[in-house]
Amino acid sequence: MARPASAVPPLKHHKASGQAYVYAQGRRFYLGPYGAPQTSEAYGRWIAEFAAQHGRAVEQKDDLRIAELRDLFLAHAASYYKGPGGSTKEVGNFKRITGELNDLYGVSLAREFGPLRLIALRDRYVAKGWSRGGVNQAVNRIRHVFKWAVARELVPSSVWEALRAVEPLRRGRAQARETAAVKPVPIEHVNAIAGHVSKQVWALVQLQLLTGARSGELVGIRAVDIDTTGAVWLLRPAQHKTAHRGHARTIYLGPQAQEIVRPFLPGRAVDAPLFSPAEAEGSRLEERHAQRKVPLSCGNSPGSNRRRRPKVQPGDGYTTESYRRAVTRACEEANVPHWHPHQLRHNAATALQRQFGIETARVILGHTSPAVTAIYAEADHRKALEVMSKIG
Repeated sequence: MARPASAVPPLKHHKASGQAYVYAQGRRFYLGPYGAPQTSEAYGRWIAEFAAQHGRAVEQKDDLRIAELRDLFLAHAASYYKGPGGSTKEVGNFKRITGELNDLYGVSLAREFGPLRLIALRDRYVAKGWSRGGVNQAVNRIRHVFKWAVARELVPSSVWEALRAVEPLRRGRAQARETAAVKPVPIEHVNAIAGHVSKQVWALVQLQLLTGARSGELVGIRAVDIDTTGAVWLLRPAQHKTAHRGHARTIYLGPQAQEIVRPFLPGRAVDAPLFSPAEAEGSRLEERHAQRKVPLSCGNSPGSNRRRRPKVQPGDGYTTESYRRAVTRACEEANVPHWHPHQLRHNAATALQRQFGIETARVILGHTSPAVTAIYAEADHRKALEVMSKIG
């Protein structure tokens, strides 16, 4: 039976060349290496153009495969989950999680994916050592993929409804490992890395301790984001966790925070990141050159032993991942227990709640609910110990 003219042409594999292609209208459209992320995105764009050409949305397909559904969704995710710096981490999360789905059921029909298959996929996540919380998040994302497909009439609504019956893994009733609660970092472990990071990374560490801001709110800040007209500067980051929900975020920079930021302001474009890995690398090379003991007439001359086309080059601004890696390396060099930058937000939450109360801490941390702030703040037992030592 011939395929309807408006049906979705599947993505095919040309094994001789390793290329992916779509066969439609009597010809082949090659989209790139089969299985490559950029090819999945190209397929999604091609499908969108194909649908537009036919003047309506893509019809529901009884023969839509899981692999095809994944390609369509990832193309959507690449264009939907975007911030000022490009695609967000959510795109990578979906690629990783649906990759496991594709490995198990890629050739299966999307309309046949039900609760038992979702449970089998969940067991695969557990077997790979994922935490209970991570497994539950992964299952929710898989359900979201099918919800998206239902909304576009790619699969029957009964598929998503059935997947909702799969309950999350419960603490103490699952084989998945549990993760320890995030704790504040002992301040001596923070101070220990001061001599092992660039001034840019150390400034980020100090700012997090003072303001309780998230890493993602600080790594890309620019001069244009800071209102310096008042005694307390107001930082309104262009990108933050709840921006897509329409929430405003203000970070308050007091005198100490201002002294940290001020040296990075002069001579910089107002829309350029204040904290630059490229500048940090340049300073590191200058410092190495200043400490050079071999005469310039001997050995390598400055810059002569660098790769012409290095695989990785320092960017204009840090990402949360590059910031975290810098802290991790510093912990190893300083020989202190590993900690990550998000723990500094817990340090600030604990100090703010202890000194000024949970409501003030909530406003400064940017939470909409005091209950969320309480999660970040380490319980202060000192008063309880003091009281019980007298009456207990």
